[in-house]
Amino acid sequence: MATRFRKIRRLRGSRYCGWGQIGQHRASGSRGGVGNAGKHKHLWIRTVIEEPDRFGHHSAKTPNPKIVNKWINVRDLDSLIQDESKKNSKGLYILDLNSLGYEKLLGGGQISGKFEVHIDNISENAREKVEKSGGEVVESSNEKHNAE
Repeated sequence: MATRFRKIRRLRGSRYCGWGQIGQHRASGSRGGVGNAGKHKHLWIRTVIEEPDRFGHHSAKTPNPKIVNKWINVRDLDSLIQDESKKNSKGLYILDLNSLGYEKLLGGGQISGKFEVHIDNISENAREKVEKSGGEVVESSNEKHNAE
């Protein structure tokens, strides 16, 4: 089509070029905004139908799925010994921390006695301190994995 025959050639000089009164066909007011404008307001029904999961958030996920709820430090092992008859053949006090409800043994403080500690999780620092004092660490989770 030749440029001289286009409709806009006839409309040049008129203020609105055939689009009626002030400002029509200028921005995107006639269609409710550009892009995602109005998705939470006047275009809500379209959002509900086409993109129901657009707004909101996903449930929180912990960065570490294994959360230790109850732990104990090495310094507190002495206070758990109540009955001296719970000794093994080597003369070590037997402490089953799993049955007492503890999930992890941490290495805070100093250890004074010799213990055979039964626990699922133990820090490296705690393991060093127990073994340096002449004790032993028995990890219950390792026993379960070896049995399977």
